[in-house]
Amino acid sequence: MEVKQHGYQGMLAATSGAAVDVSRAREVISAAADRDRRLVEALRHREATAAERLVATFGDRVYRLAIRITGNQEDAEEAVQDAFWKAVRKIDTFRGESSLGSWIYRITANAAYERRRRGGHRRNEITLDEALPQSHEDGHHADPIDDWSTRLDDPAIQRELREVLASALEELPPHYRAAIVLREVEGLSIPEVADALGIPVGTAKSHAHRARRFLRTRLSVFAPASP
Repeated sequence: MEVKQHGYQGMLAATSGAAVDVSRAREVISAAADRDRRLVEALRHREATAAERLVATFGDRVYRLAIRITGNQEDAEEAVQDAFWKAVRKIDTFRGESSLGSWIYRITANAAYERRRRGGHRRNEITLDEALPQSHEDGHHADPIDDWSTRLDDPAIQRELREVLASALEELPPHYRAAIVLREVEGLSIPEVADALGIPVGTAKSHAHRARRFLRTRLSVFAPASP
């Protein structure tokens, strides 16, 4: 599939196989809401295929979140399994105050953080303040950041950028990584990100913004000089 999005948003979507058809957004959202309502009812009535449908609907998406938080396949798979098991058992506690997807994301994030704590992962994690470019008091960068997005037509650069982006994502602290994946890959709004991660809206906005700056900085360092 040809990637038509530019910038880190497009690269994030490309690395995860995610694509957003803006022209059909309302139709898709409505269909997803109807699907989720039917799925919740099926789970509550303990229908035989309900759990299978839950996994088929959200499996790929929650795994992307879990792998970004845990940093390894084994922990991610176990976190996802724990999350789905809990979701099935606790479906009667779902009140519909948020979307089913946000509820599943929140359970998955909690399970992934727990797996990470158990494993004692502290793999060379850095603070964003150490990696972000210096800014003036007015918020503008002290050093210019190269705009590499205009050079994405080159397939070789696209491949290398994907690799650099994947590496940069791994450098982010888990809570920032989760916020940017939910925002840019899964397409959640900031309030939905906040709901999914169980954090205030302002915190979700800050995490996504700072993670976005970090990724842009990492990619701009990589980008070849303009001709």
